Amino acid sequence: MATNITNPIYAKSAGAEKSSTNGRIKSFPTPKQLATPTDLKPEEVQAVVEAVNPLIADAFALYVKTKNYHWHLATSHFRDYHLLFDEQADAIFESIDVLAERVRRVGGTTIRSINHISQLQTIEDDNDEFVMPEQMIQNLIADNRHIATLQRNAIEVCDDNRDKPTANVLEEILDQTERRIWFLYEVSQGGTNME
Repeated sequence: MATNITNPIYAKSAGAEKSSTNGRIKSFPTPKQLATPTDLKPEEVQAVVEAVNPLIADAFALYVKTKNYHWHLATSHFRDYHLLFDEQADAIFESIDVLAERVRRVGGTTIRSINHISQLQTIEDDNDEFVMPEQMIQNLIADNRHIATLQRNAIEVCDDNRDKPTANVLEEILDQTERRIWFLYEVSQGGTNME
């Protein structure tokens, strides 16, 4: 005999309802069909979803910006910067699926489209025709520092809402972010600290 488990996380009117309000795409409450059962309370799930989804959007934005710089680089250090940007973009991209699957595991929904990303991202796009390599490095340092701050805040939200596994994942991703900042910072020093 099948047991009917009611999950309080899903939206009351599941089905054909659009998951947006006033043009804004929402990730909570979760449609019934996607409401993964969890012992977290609905308000705890909502807090985690609202803390993590913007990080996913920013990771997409930073991934594209880093690849943009990887593709549109002109410098005597081309090979080094080209490889560094590619390595960093790959690490950023890998974090996206990990975070999105954490959101799904706790009963939330995550990024649905480019439009959804644009609604949540706090990292600015760079559509300039040409960016000097030194400015690329400074932009990436600033963006990674910004994301590190948001990641620390999200870790706190997860801890406050009984979601230690997501906090642990975010701590690992924060470590990768700090590594990117370190490498970019050292590259930015060039020969100025060679005394």
